[in-house]
Amino acid sequence: MARRSLFSKPLVLLISRLHFYVGLFVGPFVLVAALSGIAYVINPALEAWVYQDTLQGTQQGNVQPLSTQIAAAQHYLDNVASPNAVRPAPEPFDTTRIMFSDPALGPSQHNAVFVDPVTLNVTGEATVYGINSILPLRTQIDLFHRQLLLGDTGRLYSELAASWLWVMALGGIVLWLTRRQALKATQGPHRLAKRHATLGVVLTAGLLLFSATGLTWSQWAGGNIAELRHAWGWSTPSVSTELAAGDTTPQDEHAEHRGHTQTANTQAPAISLITFDHALHAARQAGLEASRLQINPPMSQGQAWRVSEIDRRCPTQVNQVALHPRTMAVIDRTDFATFPLAAKLTRWGIDLHMGLLFGVINQLVLGLLAAGIVVLVVWGYTLWWRRVSRASGHHFPTISEPWGWLPPATKLGLASVALTLGIALPVLGVSLAVFVGIDALRWSSIKRRQSTRTRPNTSR
Repeated sequence: MARRSLFSKPLVLLISRLHFYVGLFVGPFVLVAALSGIAYVINPALEAWVYQDTLQGTQQGNVQPLSTQIAAAQHYLDNVASPNAVRPAPEPFDTTRIMFSDPALGPSQHNAVFVDPVTLNVTGEATVYGINSILPLRTQIDLFHRQLLLGDTGRLYSELAASWLWVMALGGIVLWLTRRQALKATQGPHRLAKRHATLGVVLTAGLLLFSATGLTWSQWAGGNIAELRHAWGWSTPSVSTELAAGDTTPQDEHAEHRGHTQTANTQAPAISLITFDHALHAARQAGLEASRLQINPPMSQGQAWRVSEIDRRCPTQVNQVALHPRTMAVIDRTDFATFPLAAKLTRWGIDLHMGLLFGVINQLVLGLLAAGIVVLVVWGYTLWWRRVSRASGHHFPTISEPWGWLPPATKLGLASVALTLGIALPVLGVSLAVFVGIDALRWSSIKRRQSTRTRPNTSR
């Protein structure tokens, strides 16, 4: 006796047509994201070449104190302000990255000065972006990948692609499961459909990863995901730098003469540069062992120092400590080992997406996945072109037709799922509503034309 399929013929036809239209209209956005993603994963090698003189220092010699390196950066800029963040040279032959705020720069931008920790020579200066302080080349690739260099409006493109990517992937799996016997027997020019389906199945895990992690960065769905994680206690822990009431940082009355004051409008405490050395030593004593660290001094009265591990390779090192500004005692800390499982999975998923978790191996796999997506989209459009080039047949069938054949219970279930997803993923919901509305109008127009053709002519 033949095994009964979980998917009825009308449902498979509905999924098939939805898969076709999603691929047709969302495919260009997925293609752009994949191509820019390839550029992103090869960027580390490009950066090592483009910024070689900036990122590399002297390999032999004694490393100077961090405070002395910061002073060299201040002298280079002719700027007495304390830095907003410092990243000590992680390895021999690397430079120290010292970041300053600049009112002339845009949001999330800082002016970074690179100092040779041995010779104290300034090897370069660049505008860095975001919490990862990425260099200008990667900044442009990153912004193009996420928003086509169009700001928040451009972010809709990547959210649209991420919102529908998992739908296309799972829909393709359903079609492959229900048609694999027919695909095995496919011969001649129709073999491209078999290749398209097989490649889609192979790439499914990567497609789902890209979709899920991409949505966490998105403008609309990302906010909903963050609220959900917070409500379920899955948020990524972070140290609190708030001091107890009345426990504020005292002003250094000699700081102005030492050249370590902030500008008046920042409302930040005056900081002696030697305190950066103390903070680094205290963080090491507190167990922060990663070679890659970032030190953030207090930016306002009543705040503590924050020292963070920023090595997101495997094993992941992202522990943080908050240090009291006077005593350098640890007043708060977070350890990756104690993160909730969901927070760990989110961290690993994002780092996989960015090519950070396993270094070069991660980048190679991502490059292959992105290249596979490019081929998948190209093959999909080739299949579409062959379809519209036929002399007969419906080139653009509606989804309303198989929808009408479904039983009421199935319709109610699908409508409930679509409504829930539309609320959680607003860009998917709005685009689906627009598509369904247009499709319903097309179906209604087709029915009216068919009715007109079949109506008996009663005129004499």
